[in-house]
Amino acid sequence: MIDLVLFDCDGVLVDSERIAVRVQCEVGAELGWPLTAAEVLDRFVGRSSASIAEQVAERLGRPVAERWQARFEELHRAAVDRELTAVPGIEEALAALTVPSCVASSGSHPKMRHTLGVTGLHDRFAGRIFSATEVGRGKPFPDLFLHAAERLGARPEHCVVVEDSKYGVQAARAAGMRALGFAGGLTPAQWLADAGAAVFTDMRELPALLAGIDADAGR
Repeated sequence: MIDLVLFDCDGVLVDSERIAVRVQCEVGAELGWPLTAAEVLDRFVGRSSASIAEQVAERLGRPVAERWQARFEELHRAAVDRELTAVPGIEEALAALTVPSCVASSGSHPKMRHTLGVTGLHDRFAGRIFSATEVGRGKPFPDLFLHAAERLGARPEHCVVVEDSKYGVQAARAAGMRALGFAGGLTPAQWLADAGAAVFTDMRELPALLAGIDADAGR
């Protein structure tokens, strides 16, 4: 009954949100917009680079937004090379998956090639990786998830999205898809639940959750 499982990348496949939040705080302190980790989580996590740049430009101007993005990419890449790991349990979950899957992320293709490559996950999704840069509107709009489903011949109502941000869950629900909210990282479980996700905290639970959705749909 499930046509497709769509995985977000950062925070769901790779444990990169901690790095990204820390680096955003560092860049903000450098460029004149001091942000706490909680503020970065609320404003930026789950949003596309273009959306983040718009927020920075509104606050500090377009030239600073461009410097912000360049500086973030520089520091983020170095930190990923030093310390990035896959989300605990994701490799076991993917090995047990019995339905088609893809990646649909706010991140750019170069960024995903890097993070998924560092963690050894890229080849699992080669040819089935979709970025918000391919659509007109990023999360919380449904465009990316609908684009990925269409490309892979999946019906939205038979898709399940695995997300760790409230914006991603909102996008999944707007697309007419079920959402599973992974709260094993930084995002509070309540944020995911309030956005409309069924919340879980251990990625090893994912195969059983998907099997339960399949069973419910078949009744």
